[in-house]
Amino acid sequence: MSLSVLFLTAVGLAMDAFAVAICKGLSVQKAKLSHMTITGLYFGIFQAAMPLIGYFVGRQFKQYVEAVDHWIAFVLLGLIGINMIREALSKDDEEECNASFGFKAMFPMAIATSIDALAVGITYAFLPDVKIAPAVAFIGIVTFALSFIGVKIGNIFGTKFKSKAELSGGVILILIGLKILLEHIGVINF
Repeated sequence: MSLSVLFLTAVGLAMDAFAVAICKGLSVQKAKLSHMTITGLYFGIFQAAMPLIGYFVGRQFKQYVEAVDHWIAFVLLGLIGINMIREALSKDDEEECNASFGFKAMFPMAIATSIDALAVGITYAFLPDVKIAPAVAFIGIVTFALSFIGVKIGNIFGTKFKSKAELSGGVILILIGLKILLEHIGVINF
C-alpha cells in the first residue's frame, strides 16, 4: 500500500474523530492544551487499535474469502463512506456535546468514532501489500493530530467544518474502495 493511499485512508478514518473533536471544542469556554491532548490520545489510540483488531480477525477468514476479497474491501469501504456522507448531509439537529473530558465521556466517543477503523482493518487483512504495524501507527498519529487540532478549531470557528469533514472522509473512503476493486480486476494499476 502506497504512502499516499495510507495517508488518505488515515485522513478519511480520522474525519469522524475530527468532527467530534470540533464538537468537544465547542463545549468548552477556552480550549486548553490538556483538552486537545486528551481528545487526541483517546481518538488516536482507538483509531490505531481498532484496525489492528480488525486485521487479526480478517486474517482468520482470509483463506475462505480470497476469491472475493477485493469485493469485500470495496463494499466495506463503500458502506462506511456512504454512511459518513449520509451523516454529513443529514438535516437532523446536531447532538449536544458533553463538556467533560473524563473517561465516561471520552471512552464511548472513542469507540463510536473508531468502529469504521475496525472494518478497514478487516479489509487490510485481505490486501497483500499492507504492513499492519506501520499502517495502524500512521492512522493513530494522523487521528491524534487531527483530533488535537479539531478541538481548537471547534473552539474558534464552531461547527462550520464538522459536516464538511465527514463528507470529505466519506468520499475518500469510497474512492479508496473503488481503487482497490479496479486494481484487482485489472482496470487500473497504481
